[in-house]
Amino acid sequence: MAILADASAASLHRFVADNVEPGATVVTDAWQGYRGLEGLGYTHDRHSQRAARARGDDPGELLPGVHRVAALAKRWLLGTHRGSVEPTQLESYLNEFTFRFNRRRSRSRGMVFYRVLELAVGHAPVRYRDLVVHPQPRRSDPSRPHAAAIHRPGPPTSGATLASRRTALLRSAEYRSAEYPNDAYERAEAPLSRCQAVREVSSRRRTRGRP
Repeated sequence: MAILADASAASLHRFVADNVEPGATVVTDAWQGYRGLEGLGYTHDRHSQRAARARGDDPGELLPGVHRVAALAKRWLLGTHRGSVEPTQLESYLNEFTFRFNRRRSRSRGMVFYRVLELAVGHAPVRYRDLVVHPQPRRSDPSRPHAAAIHRPGPPTSGATLASRRTALLRSAEYRSAEYPNDAYERAEAPLSRCQAVREVSSRRRTRGRP
């Protein structure tokens, strides 16, 4: 598969010469751009869809492989890639689709991986500037207003803050009871994590009322 500038005879003949061995049989429809392939050393087998339709036959049955490949390629580009394919990178996507389609029935997955490495080693280096459409980062417009960031205070991390919160919990009215030992406030001065403070409060809730 390749990208052609147009469907003229010059473009089609060049594509056939680059991808088909001389002497092979080329099966096409009745498009006039394919005329002259015999002069390039090919056996040209033409099938007219208009004539098939006039005979009452299904034109899609003339070249089923071509229609299947085109449909799968369109589905792959529009479905898997959501149509987000730049024209400058379409050739690379078509090469990947061709590699996958030609090896869709391969039983040796190791050989497929070997071919990928072989193509990667034999290929010229691909740089980042060759892949992106805009190599330079876009400059921000100072006149364009920006939405104000929402500031959400995070959890306290210092030991003093955690200790003060734990002290406030233990000294609240709910836990100010004679059932608690007198050294509860002394132990509260030690810096503990929030999880330890909540765990201690929960344990005191479960033990309340026990003899």
